[in-house]
Amino acid sequence: MINQVLEQHFQLRAHGTTPRTELLAGLTTFLTMAYIAFVNPDILAAARMPRDAVFVATCLAAATGSLIMGLYANYPIALAPGMGLNAYFAFAVVGTMGYTWQQALGAVFISGCLFIVVSLFRLRAWIVDAIPASLKLGISAGIGLFLAIIGMKNAGFIEADPNTLVRVGHLGAPGTLLAAFGLVAIIALQARRITGGVLLGILAVTAASVAMGLTPFHGVVSMPPSLAPTLLQMDIAGAMQLGLLSVVMTFFLVELFDATGTLIGVSHRAGLLDAQGRLPRLKRALLADSGAIVAGAAMGTSSTTAYIESAAGTAVGGRTGLTAVVVALCFVATLFLAPLAGSVPAFATAPALIYVAVLMTRGLADLSWDDLTESTPAVLCALAMPLTFSIAHGIAFGFIAYASIKLLAGRWRELSPAVAVIALVFVAKFAWLS
Repeated sequence: MINQVLEQHFQLRAHGTTPRTELLAGLTTFLTMAYIAFVNPDILAAARMPRDAVFVATCLAAATGSLIMGLYANYPIALAPGMGLNAYFAFAVVGTMGYTWQQALGAVFISGCLFIVVSLFRLRAWIVDAIPASLKLGISAGIGLFLAIIGMKNAGFIEADPNTLVRVGHLGAPGTLLAAFGLVAIIALQARRITGGVLLGILAVTAASVAMGLTPFHGVVSMPPSLAPTLLQMDIAGAMQLGLLSVVMTFFLVELFDATGTLIGVSHRAGLLDAQGRLPRLKRALLADSGAIVAGAAMGTSSTTAYIESAAGTAVGGRTGLTAVVVALCFVATLFLAPLAGSVPAFATAPALIYVAVLMTRGLADLSWDDLTESTPAVLCALAMPLTFSIAHGIAFGFIAYASIKLLAGRWRELSPAVAVIALVFVAKFAWLS
């Protein structure tokens, strides 16, 4: 009976898969991305958000997004709060700009609503196609470098210096040594293609930290904490003020590029694209992604997005939304591991940030390095993010540089109207701030 229901909804035979294969694929995908349940609360706690409530919101947002993707779009792609934008949320929007986390959640909520609109009215293709590929690569790499500097700071590898901005940290400190071990272990496990290598690295450093008496152990299993401290706490009215406009647009643009790129990338590897190289039911997939952003903001977490780690599940045969449903159920079960999540120190999750940074910066290899009008704006965009400690400023530098260089190089015909408009908006913003 159950198999008949699954076959009817997910069309397993048509996709050349079975319930057992989909179950294995879902478990594989979950293990590769489960680290977010431990990392996201740690990052958003820097924005003075209640860690326990964020843990619940993270698991529920991942479960909700993956469930919608599986049941509505029927794709083996899992969703969860995204890396990079969570750091931007905590360290830039709240930490540097001084907005409240409630206002930041409001900005995420609005960006999700915008995402729904462009998905419904087919504006996505116009926006995505109008942005040069080089800037997309620069944005992705810049977010990776932004994560890297945060990870290295949390690990104790670097620290602030009034004269040189940064300097080497106290490398002999126990937490720093454990972080170094964690980084090497994660990279080695991933190189050996050990499923869940990132999660195993985080847990190993946490166990060593507890054994050495560096961090307290709160237990493993308990009833889930309350979601009330973050539930429906987004300040939408506060997010509507002019100063947060660029924040909303940053969330929106990165969400759009990230979701589209991940959906196409994972589907391509799984052989789910049609003969023209297009993704069937793309509208449904994007609506699932954007709906998850709105739901996640309402629960109390930063932007939710499709995870590239879903490729791990498709590599073992996942081909339908049943894979994503299994991931959703795993995140629901993770809700009962709140004490374990509370025992994880920042230097245990820092190696995961650095590892993700490595994955995100590899896109720079695809730049057209012989064309300075393409490579220079992308590199400026990538470098500006960690050095200004702001993803928004990095994107602004990239767009302004791209438009200016193309104009002065006499190649204005290569400049799309969308890029020119966005560049002018950023110029006006900087002029207004000064």
